[in-house]
Amino acid sequence: MQRRFIGRLAAATFAFSLFGALVPAVHAADEAPEAMIKRLSDETLNAIKADKSIQAGDIAKVIALVDSKIMPNVNFQRMTSAAVGPAWRQATPEQQKRLQEEFKILLVRTYSGALAQVDDQVISIKPMRSAPADTEVVVRSEIRGRGEPIQLDYRLEKTPGQGTGWKIYNLNVLGVWLVETYRSQFAQEINNKGIDGLIASLAERNKSNSRKA
Repeated sequence: MQRRFIGRLAAATFAFSLFGALVPAVHAADEAPEAMIKRLSDETLNAIKADKSIQAGDIAKVIALVDSKIMPNVNFQRMTSAAVGPAWRQATPEQQKRLQEEFKILLVRTYSGALAQVDDQVISIKPMRSAPADTEVVVRSEIRGRGEPIQLDYRLEKTPGQGTGWKIYNLNVLGVWLVETYRSQFAQEINNKGIDGLIASLAERNKSNSRKA
């Protein structure tokens, strides 16, 4: 149980690790990926600790913050398409839009409850081995607080063009990559009921989570 909660907390830290992303785009584009993760993680933990409504699980506020602060820093289309797998290419634009919407709500509602448990955690970033020309990197970090340190790793891509910087498209919590975890779940739904069946299943799960909130 303790380890399951810690995993949820680590994933929640990812989901809200961009709350403080108020730095101008030019600065973000110049920022190294590990520096970006460190800065945003620290700002997030501070924001959560200072905001009682977030700690209380105010879903409406959480979703608003996700839309305004998180989404500009995440390649969510790539994350969703990777989780859906090969069926993504057969989905219509409207189906792809619905999948992204429902997947985002699922992630937010799944992990928002863990925010109330943030206490004295701090983030440490491990040394990176990458070249300046790399366009995809893995940033490895640990959440330290009570108990054992928790592994939390990010996959980021450098988006083309000036002023765009790095974007997150996957994360690893306790040795398990989030996208791969959802891909196996989604594949079963798609095999049984198709893309529309997956959308309906996600929507129903989100409604159920909403009733429990």
